[in-house]
Amino acid sequence: MDEIASHLLEGLDVLAAVVEARSFARAGDALGMSPSGVSRAVARLEGRLGIRLFERTTRSVRLSDEGRRFHDRVMPLIAALQEATADAQGGATAIRGRLRVNVDPFFSRLVLGPALGGFLERHPGLEVELRTRDDLGDLVGDGFDLALRFGHPQPSSLVTRKLLDLRVLTVAAPSYLERFGHPSHPQELATAAHRCIQFRDPATGRAFPWEFHRGRRKLVLQTRGALTVNDAGTLQSACEAGYGIAQMFVLAGDPLLKARRLVTLFPDWADERFPLQAYHPSRHQVPAKTRAMLDFVVGLTAG
Repeated sequence: MDEIASHLLEGLDVLAAVVEARSFARAGDALGMSPSGVSRAVARLEGRLGIRLFERTTRSVRLSDEGRRFHDRVMPLIAALQEATADAQGGATAIRGRLRVNVDPFFSRLVLGPALGGFLERHPGLEVELRTRDDLGDLVGDGFDLALRFGHPQPSSLVTRKLLDLRVLTVAAPSYLERFGHPSHPQELATAAHRCIQFRDPATGRAFPWEFHRGRRKLVLQTRGALTVNDAGTLQSACEAGYGIAQMFVLAGDPLLKARRLVTLFPDWADERFPLQAYHPSRHQVPAKTRAMLDFVVGLTAG
């Protein structure tokens, strides 16, 4: 039994370090090993498993398909074992270690960032690394524990959980309306009479179509505009400056509407919702640190 456990566990810390660092040299620095020592440890683990864990080039290291499947299934189990050991030893908390989160820039800046201090104070044994990105990327290959992304679920082997739906508003600045007039119906935005600020969909690289929902009715329009952005802050500032009409989440627009710096254009067509999704590698044995972050985010967005 001890021999089996030793064979199973030996080298997994090296595997985890290489996945996180994406480099044998940087993994060695983190573990206090030489790059050649890291390479030998990975080779021994590959030999025991009978698979090739990494695809190596002179410039990069990434998990192979077999390595990705192994990492995806085994590492959550190792994290759960570490937590169980800490509990058995009377540890102060099982929510500890490093949590790497791939997060949407808008959600990070407006919702998560301002509240994160309280979360870290409640869990002093936890270190959180936030990486703001405009796409999901390769969650496992990039070494992330969790991703928080807007949009409908993307096809993958990851576990996906919808955390909330945000209402989408169509808005413009008073200065824009003074210049171009107040449209009375969404269809007018498909004409040359108005400028619409487009937002790029990171999944397709193209601008999102504009949708308008009223109960069960739905309009999908190809709006007109010369400006396309991929950052919610730029979208907001350009709209507030009076350049054009924009669609934005109520989280961003509501304070500006209350201050009368933006105006809602079609309150009768404001039933569209857009989801925030959480992605993580395994449905079973989800680490306590990941569960804690998910509960925290749900609490922030409740109601």
